[in-house]
Amino acid sequence: MAEIKLTDVTKRYPDGFEAVKDFNLDIGDGEFMILVGPSGCGKSTALRMIAGLEDITDGELRIGDEVVNQRAPKDRDIAMVFQNYALYPHMTVRENMGFALKLAKVPQEEINSKVEEAARVLDLEQHLDRKPANLSGGQRQRVAMGRAIVRDPKAFLMDEPLSNLDAKLRVQMRAEVSRLQHRLGTTTVYVTHDQTEAMTLGDRVAVMRAGVLQQVDTPKELYDNPVNLFVAGFIGSPAMNFFPASIEGDRLKLPFAEVPLPAELRQAAQSAGGELIAGVRPEHFYDPAIETGASGTTFEVPIELVESMGSEVYAHFGIGSGGPQSEELAELAADSGAADVPSSGDGIAVARLDPATNARSNERMQLALHPESIHLFDARSGRNLAMASAQPEASPREEPTTRLS
Repeated sequence: MAEIKLTDVTKRYPDGFEAVKDFNLDIGDGEFMILVGPSGCGKSTALRMIAGLEDITDGELRIGDEVVNQRAPKDRDIAMVFQNYALYPHMTVRENMGFALKLAKVPQEEINSKVEEAARVLDLEQHLDRKPANLSGGQRQRVAMGRAIVRDPKAFLMDEPLSNLDAKLRVQMRAEVSRLQHRLGTTTVYVTHDQTEAMTLGDRVAVMRAGVLQQVDTPKELYDNPVNLFVAGFIGSPAMNFFPASIEGDRLKLPFAEVPLPAELRQAAQSAGGELIAGVRPEHFYDPAIETGASGTTFEVPIELVESMGSEVYAHFGIGSGGPQSEELAELAADSGAADVPSSGDGIAVARLDPATNARSNERMQLALHPESIHLFDARSGRNLAMASAQPEASPREEPTTRLS
């Protein structure tokens, strides 16, 4: 096991395009670190630089106590698990798992011992003499992981290893990967586009956008205290709702209601000046007819669609105006595919309600929210105003221009 440290790492291609910009990240010994972000954000490039499959243009990469910028991949003592398994079809599971050790001229007895131990850990003992074509997708992925495990490397690097699996199998394999990493205690860097994987797997999560590291923290901290609009919108499912907002006296004016603002948030908003964007997570709305003892702000909205999930209900409601417009929010919509759906997210918000709610499509109903659950963002910089004075571990170098419609 080993610590991995990237200091001011940049990847610049010959045409001048910077895929990764001034990347700073410390990954602790035995830590499970997730790199997450939309397609093209640079997360796989960062992983490939750690692996030695991409050259580092500027900056320094350390694995353990050694600078490895100029070291070949085979000399970095890392093992990589790919999206497409990369198994040899003509070899058995046993031969696939032991192939790297065979190339390293490890004695056959030791190879057999390590392969059989990894097979026990991964529940592959009964499949050791089968070939990849006779295995399911989940079994193939476990073989790919077993091939990495037998090498006993300083670190595992995983590049979207579950993306080729169907939804149900991904959930099962996600739990298996988590149990395996905690059992082995090996430093692991895991790249994914799926924020659910990021939130459920990682000790910490690094969110990237356009080659720039936005925020690094625990899943809970990212969810509760996102540093900017992009992190707030990327983390969470359903995604955070965003509304144009303004301050009038000691109240925050939203398209559908006016709510009192806590003093510290009001001061931060007033000091920012200009236009604001308010963010509310779907679960922070509630049905006051059910939660009768709650003391939040109540308002009436038109319900356009109700989705019953059994354990919860998603109520989509109109807010009476278009949503806020910003570069960050447009990028999030494009990545999720929402930008290609007519009127998707335009003047519509989502509330996650108790299944006992009487919410009905095409009817008006009372909803409520607690003012303290609102996040306020500076519309010009995208910065979370509640964290304006905080010093995050990693902050974005670039702040996009935003505007309200």
